[in-house]
Amino acid sequence: MKRLKFNYLLIGLITVLLAVALWPAIPWYGSAQDKIAEIKSRGVLRISTINSPLTYYTINNAPAGMDYELAKRFADYLGVKLQVTVHQNLNELFDDLDDGKADLLAAGLIYNSERLARFRTGPSYYSVSQQLVYRIGKPRPKNIGDLQGRLTVASGSAYLSTLRSVKEQEYPDLDWAISTDQSPKMLLEAVADGKLDYTIGDSVTVGMLQRIHPQLAVAFDITDEEPVTWYMQREQDDSLNAAMLDFFSQMGEEGAMARLEEKYLGHVGTFDYVDTRTFLRAIDNTLPDIKPLFEKYASAIDWRLLAAISYQESHWNPQATSPTGVRGMMMLTRNTADSLQVADRLDAEQSIRGGSEYLRRMMEKVPETVPEDERIWFALAAYNMGYAHMLDVRKLTAKQGGNPDSWADVKLRLPMLSQKRYYTQTTYGYARGHEAYAYVENIRKYQISLVGYLQDQDRKLAQRAATEAEMGKGYPAVQPDIAMN
Repeated sequence: MKRLKFNYLLIGLITVLLAVALWPAIPWYGSAQDKIAEIKSRGVLRISTINSPLTYYTINNAPAGMDYELAKRFADYLGVKLQVTVHQNLNELFDDLDDGKADLLAAGLIYNSERLARFRTGPSYYSVSQQLVYRIGKPRPKNIGDLQGRLTVASGSAYLSTLRSVKEQEYPDLDWAISTDQSPKMLLEAVADGKLDYTIGDSVTVGMLQRIHPQLAVAFDITDEEPVTWYMQREQDDSLNAAMLDFFSQMGEEGAMARLEEKYLGHVGTFDYVDTRTFLRAIDNTLPDIKPLFEKYASAIDWRLLAAISYQESHWNPQATSPTGVRGMMMLTRNTADSLQVADRLDAEQSIRGGSEYLRRMMEKVPETVPEDERIWFALAAYNMGYAHMLDVRKLTAKQGGNPDSWADVKLRLPMLSQKRYYTQTTYGYARGHEAYAYVENIRKYQISLVGYLQDQDRKLAQRAATEAEMGKGYPAVQPDIAMN
């Protein structure tokens, strides 16, 4: 009996010692702050994402994207650093959650009830519809039962549950292929390249990719608008979810969410196939010769944005002349050119230098209360209609209860400067505000097309180089026959 008691005491002592040793590594769920405490103790918020024009990409070797910016702000809110892992497909994303390698998935993922058995969602931050896409030039299907080829969707996507529901309720003969190694964006690109017949994409991503791949066409919407959300592990601990709710609430109250939506979604509007095709041809045929000038003189902004401004002004025609007398690549007035020491407005280099300098001056005049990444849009509107009218539209925005420092609020009032009931309330009167609105929106669309198209060209070159290198490995080098004399 004494021996048995001794064993129990020994086991108890060992258990206590093990508990003390392992205490920091055990995920206790008794506290409401456990998951957040773990992240803060680690000093890093880990997110997994995929590369796309909306979620995460790099430009000038710096990360960008709506999900990236949101996650970075959330990390700042928590007082930790952000660690980003980029994957090629959706399955790898959810594997990171299963394996405890990520705290969040921030990848523009659609809310899907089938995922809730294993994961939980955060707040919705925008919404999309699911669309069936095909390549222009092929027959447009009227409905999902009218497909004349193979439908391919990404493994792990919300589109699979949609298709299963459609098959069960409407089209029992519906069939599709599942890609396990490609993301939805990669499948959209494959359809645009003619390598696949059909795929499904979300309306926002499709709209953005059409500015790079105009041959990508929407057949029809498969679903109504659905929320896009982050995903996290399903745990008893609610601290991470609670922190996200508070963070998103603050973003909404401060107007920061509206700014992000405007920055990344505000220009995803109607798509003009002919205009986009014309622009992309100009990138191939005209831009290479003048690109060095944009790179040389784009001091205050990225050269691709300066190129987009010039295309909106003159379609990169150095001899362009308007009925009002503005001329050249940047369509400068005579007075403006004189103030910038531009002797010949029809000289491409002088015009680009002058236009870039004039835009820099406009940006310097924009009030410091305007966020850094929005100053360019205010400056462009002033470049188009005059700075005095920019002052008017800011005052009109404030008068109507909007934020005069938010481009999302101000741009809505620009067309009002053309309407008598509003411009009579301003200091400087009538202005072609509707033209300024279209001017800035067009430039933003051209910028998206230019950045994305150049990145896509780089991607294709890298793929071609990799393919050629792989083919080279498969064949032994053969020395040519040398004739013996």
